[in-house]
Amino acid sequence: MSAKFHFINHACFTIEKNGSTIIFDPFLDGNPEGLTAKDFKVDHVFISHAHFDHLGSAFEIAKNCDATVISTAEVCGLAEAAGCKNHGMHLGGTFRFPFGKVRIAMAFHGSGVAGGHACGFIIDFYGTTFYFAGDTALYSDMQLLQTLDKFAYAILPIGGNFTMDPQDAAIAAKFLKAKYVIPIHYNTWPPITQDVNAYKANVEKSTSSKVLVVKPGKTIEME
Repeated sequence: MSAKFHFINHACFTIEKNGSTIIFDPFLDGNPEGLTAKDFKVDHVFISHAHFDHLGSAFEIAKNCDATVISTAEVCGLAEAAGCKNHGMHLGGTFRFPFGKVRIAMAFHGSGVAGGHACGFIIDFYGTTFYFAGDTALYSDMQLLQTLDKFAYAILPIGGNFTMDPQDAAIAAKFLKAKYVIPIHYNTWPPITQDVNAYKANVEKSTSSKVLVVKPGKTIEME
């Protein structure tokens, strides 16, 4: 059975499989479907860091759905204070949930919470494997991630200014060696305006990865 990847906007997306749905970095402002926190039925809420454009409506969604927040210990401290169920982890940590394994990966970026660290996730969700980089700069240890946990999809920011730009994200794709790359975190605001089709052409010319351009509000099937 395939999973469904639904791109909401910016860095927010859901993945649904086996009757279960997980959501990532649920900043909902400006999404083309007009979705609000009340429109979601999810089981887990993943948060890469606590900047406003990633934390977004996470706690409201979690409470509405009685869902579990999964993030770093510091962000989960915020979730606890907000009255949410949570499972705190940290960089390099792994845990097996009923749906599969989660690894907290490095992300070189601000945390948005005192004492914290931004992160990414490598997830096996009922056999669909992917790496969500969160907001990160390019770093050379990305080359190690496939060795730690195999993944078919790399979900990467390409907007620049706050994260990797398309040139750095193309190097990241080369390091990660995922079968598919899904670009996110671009064209939300003028400072992160990018040509996603140029990025796709560059990555597919220089690596063996295929770039899947998913417009906000659209859904694709994942292996």
